[in-house]
Amino acid sequence: MANKDQSNKKAKTNQPKLTTKQKKEKKAAKAAKGDRS
Repeated sequence: MANKDQSNKKAKTNQPKLTTKQKKEKKAAKAAKGDRS
């Protein structure tokens, strides 16, 4: 488990910001679920 956490943290620090495309896809997924904020 610890190893998995470390690799996840590493991946996050390597890509701190989502690309615009990813943000749009996330929003679309949320809207599809009816989770609009």
